[in-house]
Amino acid sequence: MLKVEFRHSGIVVDNMNQSLSFYRDLLGYTIVNDADERGEFISAILGLNDVIVRTVKMKPNVNSNSLIELLEFKSHRGDVKSEREYNLFRIGPTHVALTVEDLSELYIKMLNTNIEFISKPKISPDGYAKVVFCKAPEGTFIELVEVLR
Repeated sequence: MLKVEFRHSGIVVDNMNQSLSFYRDLLGYTIVNDADERGEFISAILGLNDVIVRTVKMKPNVNSNSLIELLEFKSHRGDVKSEREYNLFRIGPTHVALTVEDLSELYIKMLNTNIEFISKPKISPDGYAKVVFCKAPEGTFIELVEVLR
């Protein structure tokens, strides 16, 4: 049987410092690699010519193999926000879900830094989790989940 494990979610950002403030400072992710990538390999695997991209790989502050990879393209910038519509019902990946310990405390902390939320945290009908969606600085929807039992 083929072994498959989730590795990372790649998120293109247009302001790395702002995104690092969100993922590192608010959510507690730790940087494991920060590199400017260029050359034949990265250009070939992305199918683009002369790519220059800063990639920051981050891990959560818990024992996990999963990563978030932030990508800030120094080449091929364009107007990335106008090229796609951010919503939770479009076809394809729509959000990243993160398990957190104290959603109420994190929610207040994030509100105080002007993070946009869709609603206040809500408890699921089965009482299993408290859940809320917010938007990261680049517009990516982030689902924050606190497991209650």
